[in-house]
Amino acid sequence: MHTEDNCIFCKIVKGEIPSHKVYEDESVVAFLDISQVTNGHTLVIPKHHARNIYELPEAVASDVFKTVPRIANAIQRETGAIGMNILSNAEEIAGQTVYHFHIHLIPRFGHDDGFGAKWETHADDYSQDALKTLAANISTHV
Repeated sequence: MHTEDNCIFCKIVKGEIPSHKVYEDESVVAFLDISQVTNGHTLVIPKHHARNIYELPEAVASDVFKTVPRIANAIQRETGAIGMNILSNAEEIAGQTVYHFHIHLIPRFGHDDGFGAKWETHADDYSQDALKTLAANISTHV
């Protein structure tokens, strides 16, 4: 079970585990990912423990997301990255391994930089009517 008590990111927030911080304010911490998928790979996390996007309060999300452009631009200026992947995984099926909401900022330097994010598209599998119905159904839950 993943709880705040055994969460590695909560321990980083509390200073119990060292990290290489690039940014910190009253509600957000950003630090270099230990894996460094590419040079400058950074995680942006709320200090508030939330398992993932599904549990993230809107006010906390606002604090996190408003810092992302500032940190992304700082990474780009320092590393000279020509692009950046910005992603967050929710639950094991999506690749989440640390159950504290976090955003990966992965600088990109070329097609051979060690990271790829390519997926298949299925546009031909959905009619315009099916998309219209799906959008309407999703909107009822917002």
